[in-house]
Amino acid sequence: MNLPRPRTNASVLIALAAIVAFALDQWSKGWITNSIHFDARCSPRCGQIVLIPDWLRFSLIHNTHGAFGMFGSNKPLLVVLACTVLVVFCWAFREAATRSRLVCAAIGIIAGGALGNIVDRLHYGYVIDFVDIYRAPQIWSATFNVGDFCITSGVALLLIYSLLRVGPTDPQRLGHLKK
Repeated sequence: MNLPRPRTNASVLIALAAIVAFALDQWSKGWITNSIHFDARCSPRCGQIVLIPDWLRFSLIHNTHGAFGMFGSNKPLLVVLACTVLVVFCWAFREAATRSRLVCAAIGIIAGGALGNIVDRLHYGYVIDFVDIYRAPQIWSATFNVGDFCITSGVALLLIYSLLRVGPTDPQRLGHLKK
């Protein structure tokens, strides 16, 4: 018999995943800020740490914009949007979280990543990005941080959960097609 897990277990798992994601995000930003310099302390790492030439490097960026450069650099708007999206995700998956540890972990890492970026924005006025995936010559580039990775991974896990949970032949999903 599959009984739903009590909500407290879901809440604890969500909180633990959020704490781990938040801690990793903040630690990584602190490490990169102390490792890459743009002044006399430059040697041996001046402005970037190349991990895979022409593909992957750590390069410190102060991002004042929202995701993918959207919404300008309006700090209050960006903080309110981040909080709103976080609440919507938690609300939308609240029932699924009582049945699935995967959903709990996904919501937790989304929350931890989002909170890490919100803290940066409130504290510094920008978000610290540093993982730079690029193709030289500069054809394209994407710079992000551990918090962004957690958010993206969490959304991907929720998408996978949703696709596996409600398949294309599920009567509940196809109910609107019946006459």
